[in-house]
Parts: sequence; C-alpha cells; structure tokens
Amino acid sequence: MGRIAIVMKRYFYRSAFVLALGLGMPAGVVAATPAPPPTPAPPESAAEVRFVAQVTDDLQHRFATTAQAAAGGYFRYTDEDQTGAISWVNTSQWQSDPTRPSQLWYDVSGRLIGADFSVLQSNSPGRPALWGISPSRWLDFSPAHVHFGIKTASGVQFGGVGTKTMGTVGGSVDNPTAADIYKVSKLQRWSVLGIAKPQSVSDVAFVFSFPAIWDLQVWLVPNPLGAFAEHNPNVHPSAAAKEQD
Repeated sequence: MGRIAIVMKRYFYRSAFVLALGLGMPAGVVAATPAPPPTPAPPESAAEVRFVAQVTDDLQHRFATTAQAAAGGYFRYTDEDQTGAISWVNTSQWQSDPTRPSQLWYDVSGRLIGADFSVLQSNSPGRPALWGISPSRWLDFSPAHVHFGIKTASGVQFGGVGTKTMGTVGGSVDNPTAADIYKVSKLQRWSVLGIAKPQSVSDVAFVFSFPAIWDLQVWLVPNPLGAFAEHNPNVHPSAAAKEQD
C-alpha cells in the first residue's frame, strides 16, 4: 500500500485509472508489467512488534465490523483489490495517531484485515520517525488527487481523477465538488474508468480530496510475510477482486 513503488495498491486501478488521473503513460505501453511474487517485509523490530500488537488489539475491538467503522466516521471508497481488501476512509484522519488510522480494510465478508496510518506531507517533508516504526516503512503517496462514488441501480461505483483532469473542468484537487465530477463525466477520458456516468450532480454519492501523505500499511490479521508486507497469503481475494496498484 509500497504504494508508489510497488505501486499504490489500494487506490489506483492499473493503467486505466492512471490515465483517468491525467498522469499519462509512456508511449507504446499497452499493459502493466506483471507483478513479482509476494515477498516478505523486512523483519520487525521489537518496537514495531509492540506497535502492531497494540493497534491490532485496539482496532479489532473498536472496528471489527463495517457498522462500527461507519459509526466511527469511515466510509467505503474502493472495490475489493487483488489482495482481498476493501478500503474505508475517514477523511478527518489524514494526520493519524495510533488510535486513529486514516483507512481500514475489510474483506468481502466484512472482516477487519488491515489499516493505513498516514502523515500529511505538508506537515512532514521527510519520512516520519514515529511510534518506533522505521522511517523506511512509510510510503510516499503523492500527488494529491480526488476520489468519488457514483450512484447506480446496482450500487455505488468508484473512481478517481487527478490535477490535470480537475483543471480541465475548472476544479481543484484540494476542494473538489460533486459538480466538478459531473463535469468530468462529460469528458472523453471518463470512458477509461469503466463506470457509469452520473445523470445529474445528485448521482455523485461522495467526493473527497486525497492529499499527499506518508502512508503506513499494517495487516491486522496474521501474515506470514510480516505485518508491513504488501500481500497476505492468509487473505484470499474473491472472484470479484479487481487488479489495483
């Protein structure tokens, strides 16, 4: 969740989403290079082991269900990714502490399986040194971009755009609106998202700015590859999982 280097696993659909963000792709690139097999994360220090144990115990108690997450201010904003995770975000928690992750991950059965903790890059130019966690664990997740949901007869569909696309419709990644997303839906580039177009502004279920952050991803269920690894062999994606970076 690393996210930029491995890359951006929970938020960007592979090439189509990158195009939708307006980041572009090198000429001649047709498809993403297959990812290498999952590898273990570097061994955890004693302080990191304590941190993982503490946040796992705490979050599994307070947010074991999606109903508890919703009551705590989190809402779903992604489909299930290739690791089996569905992400829920609390947009008031971008500057996290150990008790307030910015995101929670659930599997398709509603089991809490992981979390993201974040630090705003505007508050920390370099990788954080917090909570006994090695700075190398914190992943560079930038630039800022926008996420949104579109209401459809079959449920909410999820998408995202970047600075270039928002600028095209006179919007900003810092203060996106439902009206901006409705305007974006009129652009040709919307088709690469593969989701329904809103028929009106009221069809935009939510929209929020995702700022540039340092991101710490932690599995909250046992993982033989380590709590900070990208994948978890003990979590099995469903047939509906979508490849994301």
